[in-house]
Amino acid sequence: LARLESEGYRNLRLLSRGVDTQLFNPGRRDEALRASWGVGPDDLAVIHVGRLAAEKNYPLLFRAFDAIKAVQPSAKLVLVGDGPLLSSCQRARPDAVFTGFYTGVNLARHYASGDIYLHTSTTETFGNVVTEALGSGSAVAAYDYAAAHEFILSGENGLLAPVEDEAAFLAQAVRLATEPALRTRLAAAGPVTAQGL
Repeated sequence: LARLESEGYRNLRLLSRGVDTQLFNPGRRDEALRASWGVGPDDLAVIHVGRLAAEKNYPLLFRAFDAIKAVQPSAKLVLVGDGPLLSSCQRARPDAVFTGFYTGVNLARHYASGDIYLHTSTTETFGNVVTEALGSGSAVAAYDYAAAHEFILSGENGLLAPVEDEAAFLAQAVRLATEPALRTRLAAAGPVTAQGL
C-alpha cells in the first residue's frame, strides 16, 4: 500500500481477509446434526475444524477438552476435517466425533452447531477458521496470535491466552464451559465482529 501510494496511486485502502456471513452464521445451527453427535439441547458441543496434522497442536486440544469434560461430563468433542493424523487421533480419542472433510453449507452447519470453538494452533499464517467460528456464533478460545490476535478482544467476542501459555489456554477453555452467561455473550458478539469483515 505504501509503495503504491509513493508511486502516485490514490484512493487506496487495505482490505483484510473476510468471512462469508451469508454462509457462516448462527442461523445454520442444526439440532438434528447435534443429536447425531450424541449432544442434547443442554449439552456442550466443542468444535474444532482443521487439517488433522501435527502443526494444529492436537495434544493441547485434547487436554483442553478433557478439562472441559471434567466440569461438563456430557460435553462432546467434534473434529471436522481430514489429514495425516486422522487414524492416530481416532485411536487416541474414541470418545470424539470425527466427521471428515466438509465445505460450503455442510461446513457452516457444523460450525454453527457447536457451542465452543477451540483453536490451539500457533503456526497459522492467518487462520480462516477463527473468523468462520466467530461468524457462526461459537464462543472461541484461541492463542493471541494471527487472526485471533487481529479480531478477538478477549472477554468481548472471544477469549485469548498468551501464545504457548498452555495453562492459560486450558483456563480459558474451562471458563467457556463453566460460565454460560459469558459463553452466550461471546457467541452473540462473534457474528457482529464477522459482519465487519
